[in-house]
Amino acid sequence: MPRIGSPDKGFPSPSGGRTVAHVRVLAVTTLHDGVLGAVAPLGLAAAVETALVIDLDPSGPPYPSRKSLADLVVDGPRREDLVPTRRGLAVLRNGGIGWDAAAELVEALARSWPAVVLRSPEPSPAFPNVPVVPLLPGVLAPRGSEPAVYQTTMVGERPPGPGPVLPRLCRPVVVRLLNGVVEPRSRWVRAWRQVWDWQWH
Repeated sequence: MPRIGSPDKGFPSPSGGRTVAHVRVLAVTTLHDGVLGAVAPLGLAAAVETALVIDLDPSGPPYPSRKSLADLVVDGPRREDLVPTRRGLAVLRNGGIGWDAAAELVEALARSWPAVVLRSPEPSPAFPNVPVVPLLPGVLAPRGSEPAVYQTTMVGERPPGPGPVLPRLCRPVVVRLLNGVVEPRSRWVRAWRQVWDWQWH
């Protein structure tokens, strides 16, 4: 997958403001689809008023944001990096750093934002996990009865277990999200609101 965005375009980085008392953190893991793995955290975050996406996948395609998680780990975060000043979606691309090195910073950011979404290549050891599963046919069909978020595909398979089912994801929404454009009125983005109401473990 080609590099997405550019250093001078894309989502805003975290920037200063007041601390918010109520925080909700969800870690999104998508093992079956690289594109869905990149856009699912953005969809979940875009479905709420103010959220921060933190990319914990050092090998995934980079998000279009100026600051990276690695930058803040190396240089140390400033106060304006830790708290939101305006509504909307902010993103920290990864920059080549794993959970072990970033854990302390992630926890500090999670204490300050009203909603935080982690893009995680594997289940998070510290926060509730949201598996995202495409509804593929045949031998690729998902199995198991644990709750998950199910992504509808052209084949129309039924989900094997409980959890929200997302409408079809159209290419224009994918392109816009991966280029730093949020569409809160998108049917697919709005469908993510129900995910925040589930009890994830």
